[in-house]
Amino acid sequence: MKRTDAESVGNLMAQWLRASGLETPLNEYRALQAWSVVVGPLVAKATTDIKIYNQTLFVKVRSSALRGNLFMQRKELVKKINERVGANVISDIMLR
Repeated sequence: MKRTDAESVGNLMAQWLRASGLETPLNEYRALQAWSVVVGPLVAKATTDIKIYNQTLFVKVRSSALRGNLFMQRKELVKKINERVGANVISDIMLR
């Protein structure tokens, strides 16, 4: 018997995650993990309380100077995080 309708395991996992409603939480988790990679270890150390709500990444920043710097780069940071995750997970960054 010859099988012609074979699918890759990756495609099957993606379909299952989408069908079970777990794709969005998984992508949000990946975006949270990507924050420290995108901004680097020094900036990641100065930021806390990172969470996603309604496609907005909320980040608490200890330094006002750093907050201003990140504010100027937030569009680029959104782009880099979404590229790293491979999906449009966040649309904006709120710095507190």
